[in-house]
Amino acid sequence: MTTQFQLRKDQLATTRTVQLPDTPPPDGAIRVRIEQFAYTSNNITYAAFGDAMNYWAFFPVAPGAADTPAWGMVPVWGFGVVEETRCAGVAVGERLYGYWPMATHAELVPARLSPEGFMDGAPHRAALHPVYNHYLRCAADPLHDPATESLQALLRPLFLTAWLIDDFLADNDFFGTNNGGQRGVMLLSSASSKTACATAAQLAQRPEVEVVGLTSPGNVAFCENLGVYSRVLTYDQLDRLAPDTPMVYVDFAGNGALRKAIHSRFTALAYSCSIGGTHVDQLAGGRDLAGPRPVLFFAPAQAKKRHGDWGPAGFNERLARAWHAFIAQVNDPAQPWVVVQHHSGPDAVRAAHALVLGGQGDPRVGHMLSLS
Repeated sequence: MTTQFQLRKDQLATTRTVQLPDTPPPDGAIRVRIEQFAYTSNNITYAAFGDAMNYWAFFPVAPGAADTPAWGMVPVWGFGVVEETRCAGVAVGERLYGYWPMATHAELVPARLSPEGFMDGAPHRAALHPVYNHYLRCAADPLHDPATESLQALLRPLFLTAWLIDDFLADNDFFGTNNGGQRGVMLLSSASSKTACATAAQLAQRPEVEVVGLTSPGNVAFCENLGVYSRVLTYDQLDRLAPDTPMVYVDFAGNGALRKAIHSRFTALAYSCSIGGTHVDQLAGGRDLAGPRPVLFFAPAQAKKRHGDWGPAGFNERLARAWHAFIAQVNDPAQPWVVVQHHSGPDAVRAAHALVLGGQGDPRVGHMLSLS
């Protein structure tokens, strides 16, 4: 049997598990057993923006009951093993890294095979962004290390987004905030989230900007101890920054009231970059705001631009160098950034989902899940 973990698209706290009978893969397809996957605030963003950004479309719930359209599976990053194959280029037992449904199994249709990996050629994914349709063969992946698989699942997709945010801001000269001899402030909300931490780690290497994190009181010490933020403030401490501070707001929270407060206070806000929605219960649009209109950051667009600028080999070389440096920083024995917790079975997955959705978990903890 295949077990799926599904969410109500309009009520993300409402979940269910569904069991489906196994069927052999059709010609050209493979069946993959999903061994483990990461679950972070990044996945909550996928759910919160599921309709707007087509995240629900990657792994649609099989048609059946009348209420099926109301339910979806959140995409997750992790590892799977090929259990059955009817594709000549993929062998049983191959270990793959990629984008999966929250389920015990997934069916893929390998296309454009190479020694490094392949694309899922399923018709329903043809119009979706190829960054999410690419599966890597772990044996040939230069970023893969069996000893740090959990960190890869937890941090690799977040790091790619963070690395591209940093590159996008630098590519646009930080929107002029670092002119006139003054360092521009990169103001990051939800500063304890893993994507924000990874973004801060990249920005901290750029002396022309100051990286300021916004977080809840309970996460201030965690953020400060990372050593990647110039300053860490709580959400009610915006008045510690001068109103005329040249600034870019990098919004991982999606909190409408916070965004309005920032747009209203800072007269030199040069750019408002919307990344995620970790504050799910306080999401709001960007209408009727002072200053620049918030612009949603879509990482694959910057990746496509840099593939054009640098070529695929140049892109991958830069990414690999930055990734290995970041993992060394995260995995510092003296002060590791992440403590991995493993959760197995539907009840444990449900509990982990509730914890991450509520945003009340320990920011040091990285959740690795399995429905088996």
